[in-house]
Amino acid sequence: MKQKEIAQLSAEELKKTLTETRIAYTKMKLNHAVANLEAPHKIKETRRAVARMITETKNRNTNAQ
Repeated sequence: MKQKEIAQLSAEELKKTLTETRIAYTKMKLNHAVANLEAPHKIKETRRAVARMITETKNRNTNAQ
């Protein structure tokens, strides 16, 4: 997900998407450890998407205070 897409999500949608993306990232890492993935670059993209969502959550919490 791009930063603009993440910024447009509501707080609940962001939380839900973050949880789903973290689960997907964990599954990708486990699957890649057992057998190579067809698109290993997806692991990197997913990890960065999780980081963007965490950053957006922290920014919203900081701005709310």
